[in-house]
Amino acid sequence: MSTAILTIDDISSKNTPAIVDYLVSKGITAVMFAVGENVEKFYDEAIYAVRAGMIVGNHSYSHPAFSSLTIEQAKAEIEKNEQILNKLYKDAGVERVYRPFRFPYGDKGGAIAQDIQKYLAEQGFDKLDDTKIEYPWWSQNGCDKNIDTFWTFDFEEYRIWQSDDFTVENVWAKIKNMNPTQGAALLAEDNYHFILTHAHDETEEVVPGYIMQFVDYCLENGMIFDKPTFLM
Repeated sequence: MSTAILTIDDISSKNTPAIVDYLVSKGITAVMFAVGENVEKFYDEAIYAVRAGMIVGNHSYSHPAFSSLTIEQAKAEIEKNEQILNKLYKDAGVERVYRPFRFPYGDKGGAIAQDIQKYLAEQGFDKLDDTKIEYPWWSQNGCDKNIDTFWTFDFEEYRIWQSDDFTVENVWAKIKNMNPTQGAALLAEDNYHFILTHAHDETEEVVPGYIMQFVDYCLENGMIFDKPTFLM
């Protein structure tokens, strides 16, 4: 069987509470990476996620490509969202124990990448435990050393509402593909994954309950969802 940590980007959204309710019903704790602007727009929905036990991490304030920023701009994006998330946890009445970070688009900053990693370490951001990931490309790309949370499998369901030629059938094909040209098969025996999906109301309009459908299929095919732990 395969094992995974579920990560959900771009909260919060109108569909966040429904996603949270489903995850709680399945006993799954997700790491939900929040965009500050989205939290400001759907604040109560974000509080709902925190109170339900989801781990809410930093996904920047406005979701820029970090390679287009100066180091000062990158820090400002992270710090502005930190202020929002600290207030969010306080208002939810929940202690903020973990502070993971994920780059928008997986763009780690280009020329300032190492400066950002140094900054994340100095600021005490938490690294999701990736010691069970054994794919060579993970360490070859420095993911084992970096503080930020990357992923090993992306449903890419966000493309459904962004593209005329990408449908939910493409997502299903990717989920079921046992010989991918990149990465590793999602449901292959003994694989360990950080799964990426997104809380997008636009996707919900096209494919209602999309996250529930995908996760249900994984569960039906023997996947175990680990509770997130962090390296000290």
